Amino acid sequence: MSLPTYYVGLMSGTSADAVDVVAVEFFSDKLNLTEKLTLIDSHSVPLPHQLRQKIHSLATPNQNEIDCLGELDQELGELFASTINELISKNNLLPTDIVAIGSHGQTIRHRPPGSIQYPFTVQIGDPNIIAERTGITTVADFRRRDMAAGGQGAPLVPAFHRALFHSVDVDRVIINIGGMANITWLPATGNATGFDTGPGNVLMDAWILKNQNKPYDPNGDWAASGQVQHVLLQQLLQHPFFIQLPPKSTGRETFNVDWLEAEIAQLTATPNSKDVQATLLALTVTTIKNCIDAFTQRHAEIFICGGGAYNLRLMHELQQQLPNSKITSTADLGIAPEWIEAIAFAWLAKQTMNRHSGNLCAVTGARKEVILGGVYFA
Repeated sequence: MSLPTYYVGLMSGTSADAVDVVAVEFFSDKLNLTEKLTLIDSHSVPLPHQLRQKIHSLATPNQNEIDCLGELDQELGELFASTINELISKNNLLPTDIVAIGSHGQTIRHRPPGSIQYPFTVQIGDPNIIAERTGITTVADFRRRDMAAGGQGAPLVPAFHRALFHSVDVDRVIINIGGMANITWLPATGNATGFDTGPGNVLMDAWILKNQNKPYDPNGDWAASGQVQHVLLQQLLQHPFFIQLPPKSTGRETFNVDWLEAEIAQLTATPNSKDVQATLLALTVTTIKNCIDAFTQRHAEIFICGGGAYNLRLMHELQQQLPNSKITSTADLGIAPEWIEAIAFAWLAKQTMNRHSGNLCAVTGARKEVILGGVYFA
């Protein structure tokens, strides 16, 4: 049986009036040292008027987010590449020493299944620039393949947690508290699972930035100076995400200052800012605790990673809420909490380069395990 020799070309031009697709067969003219083709077939589908209007609107030069996206994509790509080159130089490495870079990129929008008709996720930080500036094969765009297979595209780190931290002797829980928080449940016997629990640091960071112009609350000291407003806490806990069954993921699109201020505006009396901060910390703690309780009532080792591991007030409150489990950071497992996610995407790059899957269906809800990411060869 001969191998397929057809190629497909797809085009939607500037007028955005139709999508045109062709099937072509190429072959070489050895006598004239040229390439020829045979047009096998063609097809055209008119674009609906409403969709055409959307395209024209976005394509009009203006101060719009498409221009901002394009520039920031390039700027972040340059920054990511220079940071990698600095690491290589500092350690006297050569690009040829490194098989591949795994770049998660910067998420600017995450709309998982269930949130809109056509779910999508967007990470920027152009991997073409990374590969070009570093001379190293780069793997990026990890999330969209999982979404193509019906998954949430997040969280992806539980597969790494399972590979590295599973124990056959004791149940473990790995909690990543970054902007959002996610949980990985690693029973000694059984399959790993996990999902986003809700806001981690995102609301606390945004609130202290708005009120004190600080990027975060060191040690949780400002939160510790306030009193939890239980009416506000219960109101925040009414958000539908918290009762949604896994698989589930979320982001800044859902939990942000605008949402928080809208909730505060519904109160009969406006709490002071430090009490709001204390309540936001309690929201993170409560939602994490509720998720752990949903997994098991047995003793489990609980390890925290991400920036939340350095919020002493947050760690204290988690321990108070979960007195039957020792809570510590992943440093006790040999990896400092701030490096877990970066290492996870290096591991995911390894999985991709070896043509191994990188997602867990029980976590993301994908129909099958798939090889994640696009490869940009050096």
